[in-house]
Amino acid sequence: MGKLFGTDGIRGKANEYPVTAAMAEKLGGAVVKVLGDGGDDVTVLIGRDTRESGPILEEGLTRGLISHGAKVVLLGVVPTPAVALLVRQLNATAAVMLTASHNPFEDNGMKIFASDGYKLPDDLEEKIESLLLAEESPGNFSARNIKVDYAEGISDYVNMAKSSVDGLNLGGLKIVLDAGNGAGYQAGPRIFRELGAEVVEMAVTPDGKNINANCGALHAAAAGKLVVEQNAHLGISLDGDADRVIFTTANGEVLSGDRVLALGALSLKKAGKLRHNSMVATVMSNLGMDEALKAEGIDVIRAGVGDRLVLEEMRASDLCFGGENSGHLIFSDFATTGDGIMSALQVCKMMVDSGKTLEELASVMNEYPSELLNLSVGSKPPLESLTKLQNLIKEAEQEFQNSGRQLIRYSGTENKIRVLVEHKEAATVERWIGKFKEVIAEELG
Repeated sequence: MGKLFGTDGIRGKANEYPVTAAMAEKLGGAVVKVLGDGGDDVTVLIGRDTRESGPILEEGLTRGLISHGAKVVLLGVVPTPAVALLVRQLNATAAVMLTASHNPFEDNGMKIFASDGYKLPDDLEEKIESLLLAEESPGNFSARNIKVDYAEGISDYVNMAKSSVDGLNLGGLKIVLDAGNGAGYQAGPRIFRELGAEVVEMAVTPDGKNINANCGALHAAAAGKLVVEQNAHLGISLDGDADRVIFTTANGEVLSGDRVLALGALSLKKAGKLRHNSMVATVMSNLGMDEALKAEGIDVIRAGVGDRLVLEEMRASDLCFGGENSGHLIFSDFATTGDGIMSALQVCKMMVDSGKTLEELASVMNEYPSELLNLSVGSKPPLESLTKLQNLIKEAEQEFQNSGRQLIRYSGTENKIRVLVEHKEAATVERWIGKFKEVIAEELG
């Protein structure tokens, strides 16, 4: 049946293996056994985004947890970073977030957080996965079967997010906030309004099927258009579980995540808050970001794809800032995972403190021309086994030298292969994207 955990939990089509109520029930038992050591005093939180399949998975997961003696606390619809906060605040054993992040509503998934608010390391995921792939074992149906609702979770998260910017006054700032009809649709507008901003709401009416549909982080141009129409200062677009954010400037321009990483690192250094004058990005980030930060004495450490890997590197190197070009920003002094809302607050604070527009702050780097190609595949054989592709990669490396790069990998959450080509010359990017596309079609179909 293959590996269940990808780069961000278990994910796939809702109501199809492995994202089924039956698997969620089995996951509940595995979480108790691995993270609760099979003990009697186990409390697990469950949060979810706005997908119509969420309640079904929630019911199955709850059944599995209580049948193994756990107390279940239902958070309802909350952002992923709220779950990471509350598992610590409520001294819980673990937490599970039911979400497929930026994917369409037909998908769903299960992210697990340990008691410290961090996503699980590989060894614990492997232990849980081995139980999920084994023959199902019955629960013990302990007399302690308890299920409670915790409606205060949203307010707790709102207060935490506001405290991260220490009384910031956003009066005079007009913001378009696109919640992507996802988990941040309540907390997002509320937080910015309570800090004094004028908020133009967008995509805040989830119906179970419209999450990420032509809105949110993957469609930030829609917010950019509204920013121009409303004469706002910036746009903030969240993904389905609100752990990612993409920004648009006052003229409607969509900023790459790398530009935001660059302006964040530079602003933190100027404020004397960038520990060790270093930050973490992934292998997907643009080389232009490295050049801009190196010129200002900031080192960029590269991690694998996924905010979990970024965080692991940040913790290992005692760093306070990092993220991904896709919009995950991690301010580890305040959060244990990517947090779109809190990251947007930090960027707004940088605007207020500097007196500069977002466009001015983002003008700190020149991006290399690049193109990211996503191709659907029926299977994922090891890339090393694709002879023609490997030969083409070697040819590209010989031509590019220090003027560009290529990066080819399988998606960790979808049946896709991703091809990134980056070079100082746009024509070179286009030519090599064509070459890689042709070879991949030949070897993978």
